[in-house]
Formats: sequence, C-alpha cells, structure tokens
Amino acid sequence: MPRAPILPEIVRQHAEMAAFLWTVYDRHLLYPDENPDMDELRVARLLARLEAHLDGLRIAEEDGKRIALERYREFPDAGELFVVRMLSTDNPPKLQELDPVRVRAYLAETLAQARRATGPTKEL
Repeated sequence: MPRAPILPEIVRQHAEMAAFLWTVYDRHLLYPDENPDMDELRVARLLARLEAHLDGLRIAEEDGKRIALERYREFPDAGELFVVRMLSTDNPPKLQELDPVRVRAYLAETLAQARRATGPTKEL
C-alpha cells in the first residue's frame, strides 16, 4: 500500500505547535504558581497534545524531521530545538520521564554553541 502524501503545511503546524507547547510546559515547570488554572488535569492534557504533535511529525518520517529542522533554522529557540532533538532518536522517552533540568541545560548549551558558531545577529 503506498504511503499517504505528506501535507507540508500540516506537518509545519505540528512542528510549530510542538515547540510552543514545550515552551508552555517548561514555563509551567519553572513557575508553577504563575498560572493557578494549570492543574494536574490541564498539564496532562498539554502533554498529550505535545505528544500528539510529536507523533504527527514522526508519522511524516524524514519529511517531519526536515520540516522541524527548517523551523529550528528559521527560529533557533529552545522549543524548536527540543522538537528536533525529540525527533532525532528512534526510541524517544515519554515526556513525563524527561528530567527538565537536564533538558534545559542541553537546550541552553546547544543554542549557545550554535550562536557562537554563527556569530552575533543584527537587530532589525
């Protein structure tokens, strides 16, 4: 059975939403009292949505990885890098199993290395 065609705009939306949702989740972990409405149920729903968007990218296989990398190159931020990293392994851990401190350290160091390699950017 032939593979279903990839819809690049939908895959791009998966990449963007996964990056955004990781950022929301990470901010909640850093500042849990900032949003009192973010209870256990809402955090679980947020993680389920994040996993679903990552799954959408994984289903797109190489196209998903390529589009996620394109998003990271255009917007080299922690959320986009997180998505690229989660797609780089065949057996990614469950989001609940991740150590957020280690993830933040990895993202910060990798982003710093990338910025050093490309040099300072001009402000518009």
